[in-house]
Amino acid sequence: MPPVRRTSLAAPVLEVAPALLGMVLRRTTPEGVVAVRITEVEAYDGPNDPGSHSYRGQTPRNAVMFGPPGHLYVYFTYGMHYCMNIAVGPPNQPSAVLFRAGEIIEGTPLARQRRGFTTAPAFPLGSEAAEPRARPRAAKVHPDRDLARGPARLCVALGIDRADNGVDLLNRGSAVQLLPGDGYDGEVATGPRVGLREAADWPWRFWIPGDPTVSPYKPHVPKKRS
Repeated sequence: MPPVRRTSLAAPVLEVAPALLGMVLRRTTPEGVVAVRITEVEAYDGPNDPGSHSYRGQTPRNAVMFGPPGHLYVYFTYGMHYCMNIAVGPPNQPSAVLFRAGEIIEGTPLARQRRGFTTAPAFPLGSEAAEPRARPRAAKVHPDRDLARGPARLCVALGIDRADNGVDLLNRGSAVQLLPGDGYDGEVATGPRVGLREAADWPWRFWIPGDPTVSPYKPHVPKKRS
């Protein structure tokens, strides 16, 4: 299939976001390759959107959003997670699309390793070495659908961190690339975005309906101070 063109990412964010469904993010590291088929995204419309990081203007943190479309915007959140977006939109419109979830289509063993998913029982079933009263038990089985089910998990599975901020996803020499994928043209579901204080009810989250890798919806719950 033809490569993703930068001009296709320069359209308004509400056009670009659903068009990203079915595309592939492919990450190459010395450890190996992991590729993810995108199944869920969220749109953020810059100065027109109080939920966007660029709503109040440019900062060192969000500078990638003010550059050309097709570059990766990575940020750290809640003091523990990385999330990644792709800068999109016409010139002077610092919009972005958050990659929320996807299906691992290449490099599943490496993705499982990064996520810390166990693949073997805690100790062998029927082991003679077990304590007499300790019955052999199997370790918890983590389904592959959960490997990149959510924006933070997606980054972990791909090995994305702040060092990848600004990467050109359309450059064939980049360690992280956006590829056309299967060209999904089926029905697209929409709903509220996740975890926002502002404009939380805007239906700017897009996903492939019925796909098991789509993350569960959790509305923002304000923290109460005692």
